[in-house]
Amino acid sequence: MKRVFLAGATGIVGQRLVPQLQGAGYLVTGTTRSPGKAGHLRDQGVEPVVVDMFDAEAVVRAVIAARPDVLIHQLTDLPKTFNAKAMETARERNARLRSETAPTLMRAAAEAGVRRVIVQSICFAYAPGTLPHLETSPLDSPSVQLMETAALTTNGIEGVILRYGRLWGPGTWSGGPAESPTVHVDAAAQAALLAITRGQPGVYNIAEDNPMVSTSKARAELSFDPEFRLSI
Repeated sequence: MKRVFLAGATGIVGQRLVPQLQGAGYLVTGTTRSPGKAGHLRDQGVEPVVVDMFDAEAVVRAVIAARPDVLIHQLTDLPKTFNAKAMETARERNARLRSETAPTLMRAAAEAGVRRVIVQSICFAYAPGTLPHLETSPLDSPSVQLMETAALTTNGIEGVILRYGRLWGPGTWSGGPAESPTVHVDAAAQAALLAITRGQPGVYNIAEDNPMVSTSKARAELSFDPEFRLSI
């Protein structure tokens, strides 16, 4: 049975991804920064790891100990409910999380002998230009660029970048699609599951049909289905 190391197992996407991974037969080790959430992960059948993702050496030790075949990065640092004032500092924290933890996770994956790493990114960070944006279109976010570059340039590892639209559905800020591009959290999670065994290394836009970004590559190579929903 193959093993997955899921960074951000208690996050919005992580919670919807865990049952999909288990349903596909994977053993999951999942991270949380909160000791209080470790028991919840264990109750789900996940091997919990309580770790500060900015503690590089602790992260490397945790990944090596888990002996994963695949590492999935679903880390974010956002408030549970939308608050304009809170978002000012949340954006800074999220940018730091992207730029600092991705190199650590790639180093850990390399030392652990991981074959493939899947990384959550965003498809609403493109620079202004011709629409719809393709995966080759330039980005307008230094932290996203740093994160993606780390994932795509680590020797010996197949880096897969999933550029998600704005999430909606259970656990998110929205009960329905709002500002385009959007994607339901269940479909976003399924894209990560699909990317374990499908698609070439590289970047994929993951969103519902919209005029802003093209998702034809994800549909063709990953069999991405924006209509997918969990039954739970």
